[in-house]
Amino acid sequence: MSRIRIALAVALALSSAGAFAQEDISRTNGSITVESGRTVGNVDTVNGGIRVGDDVRLRDIETVNGGITLGDRVTAGALETVNGGIGFGEGVTAESLTTVNGGIRGGRNARIGGDVETVSGGIFLDRGSEVGDDVTTVNGGIGLVGTRVAGDVETVNGDVTVGANSRVQGGLFVRKPSSNWFPVTINKRRPRIVIGPNAMVDGELTFEREVTLYVHETARTGRISGAEAQPYSGDRPPRD
Repeated sequence: MSRIRIALAVALALSSAGAFAQEDISRTNGSITVESGRTVGNVDTVNGGIRVGDDVRLRDIETVNGGITLGDRVTAGALETVNGGIGFGEGVTAESLTTVNGGIRGGRNARIGGDVETVSGGIFLDRGSEVGDDVTTVNGGIGLVGTRVAGDVETVNGDVTVGANSRVQGGLFVRKPSSNWFPVTINKRRPRIVIGPNAMVDGELTFEREVTLYVHETARTGRISGAEAQPYSGDRPPRD
């Protein structure tokens, strides 16, 4: 599915949710739980986590100090937190996923219309998922399994696995560490980059720091700059 088609699908889902939206749920201190099957508006808190049950329709979800957890088949707008992770079950549709200090981990068949982004934390997306824009982290790994990304995949200080049957329609970038990211701790270990069986990276693979790069014999990539690919066969790459 193209980026435009993903965006349209998310827009239609969100407009449908909005048409039946009820009250917003907002507080300053304390966690929020949205029970399964409900339809609500925006959900936000400052100090507390947000938990959403299965089959819920809602708009944006935002917290500062707390994680966000979604059940299965949730339709939502933008999900945003500062100090906390984002996790979700199968069949989730969302506009974007953003956190600063926390990881992002999703179940199968997710549809994310925009970016999936964190600073300090890993990102994992499971089979059948689609992302309409970029997947980005600074200090964390990225793992894609059977996932299509319409934009780029980018990290500074983490391993990247474009796993079996995944496709990145943009490029793959490992950026050079910068003092501008203080106080993020930059690991001196070489990031491990794996392009797995039947995986594809349509754009350029650009490495601004030393990495260890493994590319499966059935994978396809664009031009590689800054690293030498080590081919492998079988289900798993060699150990470093």
